[in-house]
Order: sequence, then C-alpha cells, then structure tokens
Amino acid sequence: MTPVLDPSTSEWGPFGRPVFEDPGARALSRVGVVDVGSNSVRMVIFDGAARSPAYFYNEKIMCALGAGLSETGHLNPKGRERALSALRRFQHLARGMGLPGLSVVATAAVRDAKDGAEFCDEVERETGLKIWVIDGREEARLSAQGVLLGWPGSYGLVCDIGGSSMELAEIHDGEVGKRVTSSLGPLKLRDIKGGRRGRKEHIAQVIEGLRSEMGEQSDRLFLVGGSWRAIARVDMMRRGYPLRVLHEYRMTARDVRETLKYIDATDIEELRNACGISNARMSLVPYAIDVLARLVKTFKPKDIAVSSYGIREGLLYEQMPQRLRKRDPLIESCRFAEAKDARLPGFGKTLYEFVLPLFSNDSQTKKRLIKAACLLHDVSWRAHPDYRAEVCFENATRANLGGLKHSERIFIGLALLHRYRNKRQGTAYEYLYDLLDEKGQKEAEILGKAMRFGAMLMVTESGDIGRLKWQPRKRHLSLELPSKCEDLFGEVAQSRLKSLTNALEAELSVKITK
Repeated sequence: MTPVLDPSTSEWGPFGRPVFEDPGARALSRVGVVDVGSNSVRMVIFDGAARSPAYFYNEKIMCALGAGLSETGHLNPKGRERALSALRRFQHLARGMGLPGLSVVATAAVRDAKDGAEFCDEVERETGLKIWVIDGREEARLSAQGVLLGWPGSYGLVCDIGGSSMELAEIHDGEVGKRVTSSLGPLKLRDIKGGRRGRKEHIAQVIEGLRSEMGEQSDRLFLVGGSWRAIARVDMMRRGYPLRVLHEYRMTARDVRETLKYIDATDIEELRNACGISNARMSLVPYAIDVLARLVKTFKPKDIAVSSYGIREGLLYEQMPQRLRKRDPLIESCRFAEAKDARLPGFGKTLYEFVLPLFSNDSQTKKRLIKAACLLHDVSWRAHPDYRAEVCFENATRANLGGLKHSERIFIGLALLHRYRNKRQGTAYEYLYDLLDEKGQKEAEILGKAMRFGAMLMVTESGDIGRLKWQPRKRHLSLELPSKCEDLFGEVAQSRLKSLTNALEAELSVKITK
C-alpha cells in the first residue's frame, strides 16, 4: 500500500515542508541501536533524513546465544563470550562516533535463559550499556513499528522470526493491533523430538493456536528477520530474479511451496555458496521454511513482502513524534539527497511543477514517484558524463529507499536514466527493465526527457521557468516560455524539447510570453 501522505496545503503541496529542516527532527539525525538476539547481535547507527534515515553504520556478529537453550536453560557459553566482545566493540565505536548513547534491547534468548539477568549485569559492568530485556509482545510491537517506518498506513500481518521465537503483529492504518509470541524460532525447533515429521506437527499445532488468537489475517504478510531474508535469497535464485534487493521483494504462496521443494532437493552447502548466505544462517533455513510454509497455508495472505526493517527500525520509529511518522519516507529521503548532493538544491520542486502537466490525470501513487525522480534528477552530477545515466539508474534501483516496490524502483531509475540519455538500450541494466511493464517504461522515458529539457532552465531555485500544456487527445504539446528565459532556449534545449515531443508522438508549439 502506498504510504500516507501529509495533507498539508503549504507551498510544498501535499508533501509538506522537508522534516529534516525542523530542528526537532534533526535531534534524530544520528541514533544508535543494538539488538541482542538469539542468533545474532547487531548494531545499527541511523543517520540522515529524520523520517527515512540512512544506515550510517551496520554491523552484525553471529553469536548463537540461544543455541542449546531448550536443553540447558542457559545461554550458549561461547555465544555469551562473543556477544560480550561484540558489545564492547559497539560501545567503543559509538563513543568514537560521538553518539550520546546506544539503545540496547535483548529478546527471546536473554529473557528465557536462567542466566539472562546475570549476562545483562555483566554487560553493564564491562561496557556501561544497559540492556532492556523485552517480552515477546513488546518485540512484536517494535518489529511492526519497523515495518511502519517503511510502509506508513499499511495493513497486514507482520511476522518476525528470530533464533528462539517468532512473533506476529497486525498493523492497520499506521497502528499496531493484536500481538502474539511463540517458540517457533529455528534454534528451538532443532530440539523438537520426532524428526521432521514431529517438527511439522509441532509447527502446525502452534500456528493453529496463533491463528485462533490473531483471527483472520488475509492482507499482506510482512516477513521480518534474517531467516526469512535467507529464504528470499534462495527464492530469488530459484526464480532467476534479476534485482537483488531484499526489501519489498514479493513472493506468493506458490513461490513458498516451490522454494520449499527446491531447498529439500538441493544440497544445503551448494545453496549457501550460490546465495552468499553464512553457515550459521543457512543452517536455520530448513527449519524456517517449514514454518513459513505452514504460516502461509494457515493465514492465506494476499501476498508476501520481505521487510529489511524490523526491531531496530522500530526503536527509531519509537522516538519519532506522530507528525514525523505520517510523512512519506520516499519523499523525505529524496529531499535529503537533493539537499546534500544537488548542484542547486530546491530546483527539484520547480522541476516537479514544470513536468506535472504531462501527468495531471495520474494517480497520487504515480505523482509521488514523479516527485521523487525530480528531487533526484541532479544528485549524481559528479559521476563521469559517460556513465552518469547508468549511475543514476543504479542508485535508484539499489538505494536505501522506503515505501518503494521493485517495479517503482525501475520506474524512477529509468526516468533518471533518460534524464541523461535519450535511449535506454545498450546499458548494462537492460535485464532489469522487464520488472516494469512496457507502459511504465514509456512513461518513465517521457518523464526523463521532460526532466532533461527542464534542467536546461535550471538557473534558480524557484520562480517561473515556463509552463507545459499537454492535450493527449489532440496529441499536442505546447510550451509557454517567459521572455526572461528566452536566451536559455538555445539549440541544445530545443533539441531536448523535440526529443520529448517525439516520445509523446505529438505536435509542438512554443510561445514566448512577457
């Protein structure tokens, strides 16, 4: 679902003024969080636009704190040593980066272990870090908030799988609803008696209990957690999927069934090498795929989306005031990129207003993509001219942007490619184009060529650079150019306008106004 847009009617239109200009929002510009999980310990430092922050620093150590917990009742001794060492390092890094502190949470393994409290005390003595041990329902809430960071206003069921637990939370209209927790983490499933048959019976029984608590949940299923992402990598390889971006990767129930068969029929080590998955993570995939298959069979979601955002992003979301939460993460991220990297920050808004008549009948969903492209139209100017078009495409399709489907990444990427290049054939990225249908490719070309022409008038942050008028039934494009801009309408500008006209298959008229 498209993120909810701020209904502000300010000069910035429906997108409102950029939040990173607000001093209050800038207080969130650099935030460090640590997630002490059953399988890994990870630190993320967020930096950048307050609503859609960049990953300034991201480091993970596979510790397997929860390995053997079901049998011993204690944290894995070697994992405990590794986790403590990782936390010492993270605290040292945070101090070196000038962070005021780290927010540290621990989940299933630490909360269930008999020595969990002792471990927290040891960490505080050794590092000064206070670990907040959260229960399963709170873990589910924070994971769901992480999803809302990237998909504000979404509806669906968030499923977060860790090493020792699996949580479910419903989200609707930007709010977190019912939440449940279970012991369906792969580290615990390894200890279930009865082999795979016994494990599947156990999974089915637990998930049926979860369904009775959660009720019908047939909207989108959001998958959060490293084991789900590993399965998505396998699914990508099985399908020959061209774009290796996990966030917003979509699967169907049939994909899950086919990938389960594929994993069963393929050597695990061969899969691990082919997909670039660590040994520790890959060892959990056979357990996690059985959980996912039963989960999909039970809840029957309309579609499945992989989320790279989870509990750590949920901790950041927790610190945001409501007015920030409602903002569009895509637009905020693009505005921040423009402010940081464009030659003339602010012209993106002028360019958006200039090209908009070509798309006046389009949906708000499409207009936000057009807005994003206009904001990004000049952020890659430092790249070599021979490669600038491809650099733009690569940045758009691989950047850390929230609230953006893969087909929408291709749309923005192609528009920016055409901002610098007339033809899209002959690039290194042609294999990705088919993620967008032919109509979308043509619309991206028109947008890119409109931006390519409009950029010829880029001499001021704001002001009147002229008006386009598009009459699609008559196939007629007209340009009204103020006399103060007439000198800018030189040979190259005229050539670029002609290219736009040809893409529209239109007739052209130009009028110079006083």
